[in-house]
Amino acid sequence: METSNGKVVAQSMWMVWESIFDIVTRFRSESIWRFGICKLVIRRHYGKRIVCHDGSQIAAGDWIGELHLDNQQVIELTRAVGADRAGIMTARMLRRGMKQISQAMRTAPELTKVQAITGITLLHRGIIHGLGFEQHPIASKWAKGFSKVYLRYLLRILHPEGKQRVKQAGEKLEPRMLVISRQALLERFTKKDKDKDKDKEPRMIYM
Repeated sequence: METSNGKVVAQSMWMVWESIFDIVTRFRSESIWRFGICKLVIRRHYGKRIVCHDGSQIAAGDWIGELHLDNQQVIELTRAVGADRAGIMTARMLRRGMKQISQAMRTAPELTKVQAITGITLLHRGIIHGLGFEQHPIASKWAKGFSKVYLRYLLRILHPEGKQRVKQAGEKLEPRMLVISRQALLERFTKKDKDKDKDKEPRMIYM
C-alpha cells in the first residue's frame, strides 16, 4: 500500500517534533545511548515503587533505562516493504537491540547502575513476545491519558492503516508500562545468546 502525500507530510512534521523532543530529552536524562533501532534514555525513576515478578523493586530515585524506538527507521521500513513486513523486521531489530543493551549493561560502567528497562506502548501484545517484559498499569491518570492520546496519534501517523486500526480497536488500545528488571534482562539474554551482527558496540549519543 502506497503512502498518501498527506501522510508523508504528517510523518515529516512528526519527525520534526521528535527532533525537538530529543533536545528536551537531553536535559531530563543523564545520557542517551543508541542500539540499532533502540534508543535508551538513562534517567531516574519518578513515581510509585514498581515491584517486578522476580522480586526486584524500582523505587523513586533509582536509575532506569527508558526504551524508545527510532520512528524514522520504522517509517522508512514501512515505506520500503509495507506495514506487515516492516512489523516483522522491527520486532527482529528490537530483539537485536535488547541483546546489545544486555551486553552493554554487563560491560559499560555507565550502565551498571541501571536497575530496569522501561517503556510505554499501545502494542504491548506483540512487542513483549519473547523479550521478557512485564506489563504494569500506568499509575498516574494524567500520564495514562496523555500516553493514550499521544500513542494513538503516533499509530495513525506511522501505520498506513493506522486510522482504521485505531477506530476498530477502540478502547482496547490502552497504554501499558513495560518493565524488565536488570536481573531478568541479563538472565534472558545470556552471553551464549549474544548478537552475531556487526553493530554490537553500544553508542552513547548524548551525555
